[in-house]
Amino acid sequence: MIDVAVAIILKNGSSRALISPDTLVLLCQRKRTARYGLKWEFPGGKVEQGESIEQCLHRELLEELNLEADVGPLFHKQRSVYPDGGAFNVWYHLVAAYKGQIENRAFESYQWVTIQHLHHYDILEGNHDVLKRLLDSEIATKK
Repeated sequence: MIDVAVAIILKNGSSRALISPDTLVLLCQRKRTARYGLKWEFPGGKVEQGESIEQCLHRELLEELNLEADVGPLFHKQRSVYPDGGAFNVWYHLVAAYKGQIENRAFESYQWVTIQHLHHYDILEGNHDVLKRLLDSEIATKK
């Protein structure tokens, strides 16, 4: 089983809540030549030996996007199994604060997307459960 750390990077408009109707989420598109090419995902990567989930997120976000992240709370944890044999334990942490300007070092492209528009993107199947949780969280803030 491979451990993976994933960041749900948030950018809020006028609200102080972590997740609200005006919250934007950073989506990254895999390179055309990568496995599952051109699929959208949240940034992150595989945990290296001796590394914590938080340490992995710090390293991956710096390597991939030039961001120094303040890793926030665990939002979701799941096991994902892909038909081609990959099995992963995935930890999704919220990241609402970071330093630096985004510099795309690893992806085809990236987009800031409102939570209610996430379903318009061809997102990796393994991320569908966390998408539902994000949407449920955003809907709950409207009540």
